[in-house]
Amino acid sequence: MNKTPGFIFDLDGVIVDTAKYHYLAWKKLADELGIEFTKEDNERFKGVSRKRCLEILLEMGGIEASKEQFNAWLLEKNEDYLAYIETMDETEILPDVPKVLQYLRTNNIPMALGSASKNARPILEKVNLLSYFDTVVDGNEVSKAKPNPEVFLKASEKLGTKPEHCVVFEDALAGIEAANSAGMTSIGIGDAEILSNAKFNFIDFTEIDDDFLNTLLDGVGSND
Repeated sequence: MNKTPGFIFDLDGVIVDTAKYHYLAWKKLADELGIEFTKEDNERFKGVSRKRCLEILLEMGGIEASKEQFNAWLLEKNEDYLAYIETMDETEILPDVPKVLQYLRTNNIPMALGSASKNARPILEKVNLLSYFDTVVDGNEVSKAKPNPEVFLKASEKLGTKPEHCVVFEDALAGIEAANSAGMTSIGIGDAEILSNAKFNFIDFTEIDDDFLNTLLDGVGSND
């Protein structure tokens, strides 16, 4: 492995805002099950695997389910979610994300997508960003959900970059914890109070300029 920095991006809430579609799909299932489910409840689901989200939802409603019923509900939620994202296009990309991706690509910085979503590739294809990423590690390749660092460590390995030379962009507390435990430089995108454990914080990518990226590249690349 070399000392070239590797940049790893979460998907939901970092590159595109699919949280609203997850919420609508979980809300639909919750209504069917008679469980009150709010946007505040949905915050607990950010960066968490679909299986764990359903476990949390059933715990909220005090509902037990057979393995068959559990899997059926997982499938139902995902089908509803896929129906919502079917119409996604480049307008769903969050502000200035392409600017940062293009800057890194121009400087030949390896980039990975590290997401719990099992639909990461089709979403990236729909918003026309898949070509920016050297590798994609998603929910189809990992068994341990964030804050376990498995997804980021696999991305680091695929990039051929040591974890300590990697930068992670995350919008969820579980994701920041995963990046930190992997020994990576964590950048929180969103509420700095919630993501206070991140090494750097920005509301969104409009606050990230070339000078910061250059400083980051020099600093991370020099880590031993």
